Amino acid sequence: MRIEEDGEMSNTREITYREAVREAMCEEMRRDENVYFMGEDIGVYCGAFGVSKGMIQEFGEERVRETPISETAFVGAGVGSAITGMRPIVELMFSDFMAVCYDQIINQAAKMHFMFAGKVNVPMVIRTAAGGGTGAAAQHSQSLEQMYCNVPGLKVIIPSTPYDAKGLLKSAIRDNNTVIFLEQKKLYKEKGPVPEEDYVIPLGVASLAREGTDVSVITYGRMVQMSLQVAEKLAAEGISVEVLDLRTLSPLDRDAVIRTARKTRRVVVVHESVQFAGFGGEIVSTIADSDAFYYLDAPIKRVGGLYCPVPFNPSWRPAHFRRRSVLRPQYGIRCNLL
Repeated sequence: MRIEEDGEMSNTREITYREAVREAMCEEMRRDENVYFMGEDIGVYCGAFGVSKGMIQEFGEERVRETPISETAFVGAGVGSAITGMRPIVELMFSDFMAVCYDQIINQAAKMHFMFAGKVNVPMVIRTAAGGGTGAAAQHSQSLEQMYCNVPGLKVIIPSTPYDAKGLLKSAIRDNNTVIFLEQKKLYKEKGPVPEEDYVIPLGVASLAREGTDVSVITYGRMVQMSLQVAEKLAAEGISVEVLDLRTLSPLDRDAVIRTARKTRRVVVVHESVQFAGFGGEIVSTIADSDAFYYLDAPIKRVGGLYCPVPFNPSWRPAHFRRRSVLRPQYGIRCNLL
């Protein structure tokens, strides 16, 4: 087993984000008989996005458990099994449905370790599809990661690549805390290199997706790929953009955030979720509360969704995101991010 960041891995192949998530679950279920998987339509139907294809055939109905359409019931069952020694992976079709089982997540899973003086752990992973871009409208397109980052006792992960999805999910399954694992649905078909050998990625460690010297874009999830596309366009104009992929929002790699801000002296924070009260504010305050603030040559800029539900109408969807010149004149740089 390898831990990321210690050198090159051999025998890589190109697989999709969806396949990487499946591989992580299957490998951990083979490794540990206490790991099991449950959720709605995850068996024969393979889940809403086909992630669990073939799993029920390999592991059977005892370890790939179909549930009723009651998030409250099966997330609560996951909490109960976790405190008795199991390691459940719970799939919610859409992250929007986490609102249905908010009590089980916030008041039970996140609190039990603290309420019982550390004598109880809740090693549960809640996997769910998040974000917009698929025409699923207001109740199936939200990005709610900031809500869970505000809850002590939860860890929050949003991978941007198949490589990260597999390595981070394996670490999440082995973690003794409840982990919210958000998979932005527009990424499921994206391909990337993933090693055949066993590896894990430590939680709470950001990844430098692109090195640069003129401005830092700090982001996560699907916005990483979009930011890299912008960075490539700006490189043709002689502008060097650094892209920091947070990967884990809680715990947050504050050192990486501060390091990139000090290096380039200009920062743009980008996320798909609504900009108002979004996670970007935490990034800005991390920089403002550190000595990196005194290195800045321009105000920090944020880019996020508008303060409105994601529309169903295809012609209105792009308006949900701000199409704006995010690298302002005071940076000496201009580029439309979205």
